Amino acid sequence: MDLREKKTLRNIENAFLQLRAKKPLERITIRELAEAAEISKATFYLHYKDIYDLSEQMQKDVVRKMYNGIQKPGLLFSDPIRFTRETFQIFSKFPEITSVLFSGAQFWELPHRIEQTMKEHIFREFPELEHDADFNIGISHLIYGSYYAYVENYKLFEEEQILEKLSQMAVKFAQDFSNINVNEG
Repeated sequence: MDLREKKTLRNIENAFLQLRAKKPLERITIRELAEAAEISKATFYLHYKDIYDLSEQMQKDVVRKMYNGIQKPGLLFSDPIRFTRETFQIFSKFPEITSVLFSGAQFWELPHRIEQTMKEHIFREFPELEHDADFNIGISHLIYGSYYAYVENYKLFEEEQILEKLSQMAVKFAQDFSNINVNEG
């Protein structure tokens, strides 16, 4: 990708974030986005199918960056307390963009995408878990429960209190799967 194309994509993303901060995804038009990004509609369509495709691509990129920030995903099994702390520290590194990209009707997408990304990684290492009901239900409970517990309580309680309770949940989950031999990488 050349420098001009990178600049165009950056302009599109920045314009999208500015518009998205002001209105729901469903109300953003390609025309207003193209105008804000100082591009033609045709240029937009060279890169994205529609506004939802742009939003999805940006969400995937943010989640990938967040997940890559977890130093050792295998810690979920071997050191669930450290894993929980790393995971929630990652959330706090991207508050501006996640609060815009995952607002309104898109709110549920963040934990959903994190769960998908985490499962992809885990299933590459442990394919036998892909069809394990206990594991799949447990990881969904852990991710969604932790995310919503954090979102609902971070203004009411100290972060340390929240992380302590979430870590206890992660420890219980890891104990249920203590038979897994994990390489922490």
